[in-house]
Amino acid sequence: MTDRGKQHAGGLYQPMDPEILSEQTACLEKLYEYNQTRPSEAGRRMELLREMFAEIGEDCYIEPPLHANFGGRFVHFGRRVYANFGLTLVDDTHIYVGDATMFGPNVVVDTAAHPILPEARREGLQFNLPVRIGRCCWVGAGAVILPGVAIGDNTVVGAGSVVTRDLPANVVAVGSPCRVLREIGERDRAFYWRDRRMPDRFQAEKGWEPAPGPGAGPSGG
Repeated sequence: MTDRGKQHAGGLYQPMDPEILSEQTACLEKLYEYNQTRPSEAGRRMELLREMFAEIGEDCYIEPPLHANFGGRFVHFGRRVYANFGLTLVDDTHIYVGDATMFGPNVVVDTAAHPILPEARREGLQFNLPVRIGRCCWVGAGAVILPGVAIGDNTVVGAGSVVTRDLPANVVAVGSPCRVLREIGERDRAFYWRDRRMPDRFQAEKGWEPAPGPGAGPSGG
């Protein structure tokens, strides 16, 4: 198998392969263009994201600067995904993000890793494992999601967490390494922060279906 084939198969490969570097450079040119856009150029930003990403749904918003090894070439976003400043996507292989998921500032989603064995690292070898993030998740500021991780729908990842293993749906998880703190429950339907009450309409709803995400624009968590 070629290095390019191993890139998406989880095998050890050489990321400095000329064919891979040529593709990566072309992707990074588009990313550079995206990061130079003005705040008033929302239409141009969306146009570029459609060119850059493997898939991107309607009403997504990614606040520049965006950092991505392949400029989003292997990133699949659903609808209404929001990312605050400084999202880093180490997208050497595929990253999947469901509808209405939100990223706080300076989140890292990483698919790439290197062997522990020093001799292998001296050769520059690398391997990649895909990351999957469900619908309506909230990933707090400064969180790091490592290769091969899957996160279930509606889950909240606390700021500064380092996610090294899969997380189930409908939980709040925090820490380094990130662990489940608790399930999302009825108190979350009644209060949005400490003793501050949710609007009545949320208390009447049942089930944990993904809520509508924020509209395209610079607002968001």
